[in-house]
Amino acid sequence: MQQRQSGFTLVELMLVVAIIGILSAIAVPSYNSYVLRTRLAEAHGVLASTQVKLEQFWSNNRTYVDFDKEGASQMPDNGQNFDYTLEDVSASAYTMLATGKNAAAGFVYSIDQAGNRVTVEAPDGWTTSDECWVDRAEGACTQ
Repeated sequence: MQQRQSGFTLVELMLVVAIIGILSAIAVPSYNSYVLRTRLAEAHGVLASTQVKLEQFWSNNRTYVDFDKEGASQMPDNGQNFDYTLEDVSASAYTMLATGKNAAAGFVYSIDQAGNRVTVEAPDGWTTSDECWVDRAEGACTQ
């Protein structure tokens, strides 16, 4: 009586390895892009919410000066992926910057008293914009 061997052939195993490789080549970059966009959303949310606080401060004081005054500051805390600074502050104008660090290094977003959203800097391969906050390499914007 002859015994039959069971198991997988080398061709079947190589086919499975090839399929896993192809799926990984597609899925991993897509996942990394998604994770980066969520990190960028941190800056977008903080800038937008702080703009509201700045406008409230102006309506109470008729100036943006001292919004970031030590002890009474309403500036957001620096996050895991972005540092926040207020620049060019005057009675009637300001520019708030979110500067990327760690996994978001290379990105700089800004917003001003008129609500102008600008992608000041972006890493190599990314597009900047004077009209919006870019959150995709091809230049698509978030509103």
